[in-house]
Formats: sequence, C-alpha cells, structure tokens
Amino acid sequence: RLHATDVTSSSFRLLWPKLLSQETGYYTLEYAPAAELARKRTQQVSGAHTSLVLSDLAPETTYEVALIPESNVHYFPPQTTRVTTLAEEISPVQVLISESGPRSFHVSWAPVLDSVVSYQVLYGPLPGNSAKVLEVDGRHNSTVVEHLAPNTTYLVTVTAIYRSGKEKSLSAKACTQEGERGQ
Repeated sequence: RLHATDVTSSSFRLLWPKLLSQETGYYTLEYAPAAELARKRTQQVSGAHTSLVLSDLAPETTYEVALIPESNVHYFPPQTTRVTTLAEEISPVQVLISESGPRSFHVSWAPVLDSVVSYQVLYGPLPGNSAKVLEVDGRHNSTVVEHLAPNTTYLVTVTAIYRSGKEKSLSAKACTQEGERGQ
C-alpha cells in the first residue's frame, strides 16, 4: 500500500511495496492539492525505487497522490493515497512591551497564526528564577502582566504552542517604572 511518512509543512516521503524492478518498468507518480486537481504534477520514477520525497508543497494542504506502475509484464492497479501537510511552524517574530508602569506592563506579539492553540507568557525578574506563567488563548496577541515590583527589569518569554504539539519561543526585556514616593 502506498503511504506517507516524515510529513512536514512542505514535504513528505512516499513509500510503496516493491511491485516492479529496474527491468520490468517504471512508476508514474501524480500528485495535486485535493482542492485543485488541475494543478497536477507528474513525475517518473525508476522501477527500482520504493520511496520518494515530495517537496516544495503548500502547508496545511491535502494532496491526492497516485502511483501508477507502468509494467511491461503485468497490469498493476494504480495505488492512491491522501496526505495532508502540516501547518507552518512560525515562531513569534516580535515581542513588544508597552504601557510600562511601576507594577504592570503590556506585552504584545506578532504574527497571530491559525496553527497556534495558545501562547504562554513567562515572566520573572532579572536576575532570579521566580518566573510566573500566563496562558493566553491562541486568538489573542497581547496581555497585561500585573502585580510587579517597581523599578525592576523582567525577562518576558512568549511561547507559541502549535496544534502539532511543537513550541517556539521569543524573549524580550521589560523594565517597570519607579514607584511613586510615599507608597
């Protein structure tokens, strides 16, 4: 049976049983996005092969794949399979700190991606290892961090958690303002 392994956002490896040999024929491989079968690509593969990597594919796309054994000895029916590429895993490319006060600041990040389930905002004073975590829904791209110490530098790390289970992070430093006198 034709099947796929090593699926990424832009490639996958096809594996199939040994039906032909170098002498008895070759394979015609056809593949196209299921939504746009007119964009079919065709490739010829030697009869000696039982695997092939397809690359330069679109992310989060289902491909229809057909492997047609072209044998001069036997008729073999075409083998078909459907493979869906993974979402693109892009890390947050910028983390912005704004509206900094003595006890809070605003953290925002970009880009916002459909493939992200949630963001974790980890923050803690520098130096030190007493970090706290805020969970933010994947549809949002900002949060307010509160209950901070005045005049302190914080390390803020935003981690994107993808549907695939992968995580990508980016950090920034933030400083709180000096508190008002008499507090």
